[in-house]
Amino acid sequence: MQLAGLSATRLTPLTNAMQGYVERGEVAGVVSMVWRRGEIGYFEALGWRDEAAQLPMERDTLFRIASMTKPVTSAAILMLIEEDRLALDTPISLWLPELGAPRVLRDPSGPLDETDPAKAPLTVLDLLTHRAGFAYHFTATGPLAQAYAAEFNGFEAHGDASAWLTRIAALPLMFQPGSRWHYGIATDVLGVLIERVSGVSLGEFFRTRIFEPLGMRDTAFWVAESQLARLATAYGVDPGTRRRVVEDHSSASRWANPERFQSGGGGLVSTAADYLQFAQLLLGRGRVGATRLLSHRSVDLMRSNFLTRDQRRVPAFGHVLWAGQGFGLGLSIVDDPAQQLPLGYRSLGSFGWPGAYGTSWFADPVEDLIGMMLIQRRAIEPFPMALDFERRVYDAIDD
Repeated sequence: MQLAGLSATRLTPLTNAMQGYVERGEVAGVVSMVWRRGEIGYFEALGWRDEAAQLPMERDTLFRIASMTKPVTSAAILMLIEEDRLALDTPISLWLPELGAPRVLRDPSGPLDETDPAKAPLTVLDLLTHRAGFAYHFTATGPLAQAYAAEFNGFEAHGDASAWLTRIAALPLMFQPGSRWHYGIATDVLGVLIERVSGVSLGEFFRTRIFEPLGMRDTAFWVAESQLARLATAYGVDPGTRRRVVEDHSSASRWANPERFQSGGGGLVSTAADYLQFAQLLLGRGRVGATRLLSHRSVDLMRSNFLTRDQRRVPAFGHVLWAGQGFGLGLSIVDDPAQQLPLGYRSLGSFGWPGAYGTSWFADPVEDLIGMMLIQRRAIEPFPMALDFERRVYDAIDD
């Protein structure tokens, strides 16, 4: 039997590949899904959500989706733009006065007190496209990296977004606003912006405006005690032994705290079935079934490259990330498929954005396809599992 135009025979190597990562101990478990042309053609849970307790991975296991949160925040901003409460060129200082007079480092890895004033105000578009000059501790260098690490150490435990923004605003920007793509906390700043403009918490805005309309019952910034057993154990990788070590366990999870910071850049927990609904929203240009949350135009903008030719030449994460893909509003978009090779397999116009715990998804408008692979393994170095998944998904198309 063939579902969604996928060959059952050709899906076997996909399962075997995912199982191999489990058997080698590289991941504890994985949930992978392929949706195509209106139906789920593949949905497998392999390995363990809690290895020590030998609790199996399930289709409805909860995952920390990290930066897969960012496209949700981008969609929320576009909802506010459609309501004329914001515009892409709005200076964010109208709502976030803390960022009204940012300073910019003269040398990105130099002393924090050697700065110049920003040449242009920070805009909503700068934040959406990661061209605001913000960083993370792991994308900054020198004293700025240490300052970011200090600010992020423990900030999750309390939910005071304004206090967080005040501390962040005291740090200089790494680059002049609008000048280059640099990955950082810009989407967390967007989360605070959504709260200021809407008058409700980010979690409440997401719940009432996006999750409930799409039937996403399991997606939130924290996990209720009654549901914690469904939360997969999260692992880091010990740099010395290369072995997995438990980073966050359901019995003492940071995600069990309802007061934790609602991070628009990386705070959500979700399931494969829930996030599929959001991915369908973007693939369907703002609509899932009878539910429309965004206009065609808004989603088309999310799925359009905004980086200049020169900005695409600047390496990101240590390599030339933007040769075959551009960056839109919280999403990467394939606009030159041949330049992806040998690493990528997606069709022209495909889009997605992964998460730091190894979660990944992509949507392909040519094949009318969504692929999703959810694991909980945080590591800085490249890990080939998502690309293995992707290649075998495309190999299985048979119609």
